[in-house]
Amino acid sequence: MDWYYLLISLLIAYGLIASILYIRRPLGDRITFYGPIMAIRSYNVGFFDRFTRFGYFFRVYGSIGVLMVAIISILMSLLLIFSLRYTLLFQPEPIGIYEPQNILLLPGINDYVPSTLAVWFAFFLTIGIHELGHGILCRVEGIRVKSVGILVAIIPIGFFVEPDEDDLQKAARVPKARMFGAGIINNLAIGLICFLALISVLGMIAAPTAPVIHGIYKGYPAYEAGIPSNSIIREINGQSVRTPMDVASLLNNTRPGDRITLLVEHEGISKTYSLTLSAWPQEMVPVRESGFMGVYYYPSDEVTARIADALRTPQGFLYLLTLPFDSSSTGQYLRMLAFDTVEISYFTVPFTQFWTLVHLLFWCGWINLNVGIFNAIPMVPLDGGYIMKEGLEGMLKRRGWERFTDKVVMTVSWVMLFLMVSLIALPYLLHI
Repeated sequence: MDWYYLLISLLIAYGLIASILYIRRPLGDRITFYGPIMAIRSYNVGFFDRFTRFGYFFRVYGSIGVLMVAIISILMSLLLIFSLRYTLLFQPEPIGIYEPQNILLLPGINDYVPSTLAVWFAFFLTIGIHELGHGILCRVEGIRVKSVGILVAIIPIGFFVEPDEDDLQKAARVPKARMFGAGIINNLAIGLICFLALISVLGMIAAPTAPVIHGIYKGYPAYEAGIPSNSIIREINGQSVRTPMDVASLLNNTRPGDRITLLVEHEGISKTYSLTLSAWPQEMVPVRESGFMGVYYYPSDEVTARIADALRTPQGFLYLLTLPFDSSSTGQYLRMLAFDTVEISYFTVPFTQFWTLVHLLFWCGWINLNVGIFNAIPMVPLDGGYIMKEGLEGMLKRRGWERFTDKVVMTVSWVMLFLMVSLIALPYLLHI
């Protein structure tokens, strides 16, 4: 597979560059290594002090984040358990979303996450916004920030904020929990804002009214004549048509065996085709006496209705999180929200880069929400795990059982890890 070669090439290039930097150390302690992971850091961290004047707001904001993490942690734990049960019952084959490259959120390697400018922008925005939340709450809670920087070789790159360890140890449990939850609430907030903006801008599009040939029935006149899919019918026998109803009106006066001429536009080029109409297939109800071309049109009214239905309700809003993986008819209709599909050319848009904006908003929302949800899983070293630790320590300390905190946290972490690894491995093990 191509992604194997790409991954191997990137690893070799990274290994060579990292080796040179490790040996020569051109930037001193600004570049350090943790095993194969390279940290490039800066000590200019005064930026975070600007937010201390809004301390009350950020403490409330961080507290909301802790509450959201607690709710999501419970829901994600239940989801992992039910997903494992589903896997054991239905034993899905290790294809599609169960393939190993599709487990990681790597643009261009994950089959469902394209390597586009919108996706990469969303990827870096997500990890930057996450760490920004940690840095702001550190200073708001009186915890010094030692450095900020970039981690290279963290699937594939990441940012970090390094708090002062002594200050972090001295901080009370609630401020520490708020600091850990700040990154997650940042991701959830930005994801929500992006999806709301996406819904707003989609109201600017106008559905196509032209007779767009979305598909062609194999073995029927249009197929035999070589008419391409995703074409627009402009004329029939020299008569202009503007809608599918115009086409139907002219074809109602024809019979099987009649020969007609179509002027069709495809990718901006017009071409004339001659075809002999056939009878309507018996399985199509109602069967008509008029001639049949063997085409079906892009269902613009149905698509716009499904977009509206998918986005106007909370359930539809959550549906956006599964859109890249949805192969149903609804998913196919809505793929244009995330991918460059031919269907986007059918719609009238207010400006030339409209679909670029749509894709940018979708992926910024999608990646932020998914990263925020994942980080809320109650497992160390995820933020959800550290928040769980602070909460457990507070509850157990009141009963004099604080010495069991680390054991409980590690047990829960191992259970979460077991569930996730099982979901990846079981489809392969069950089909050996």
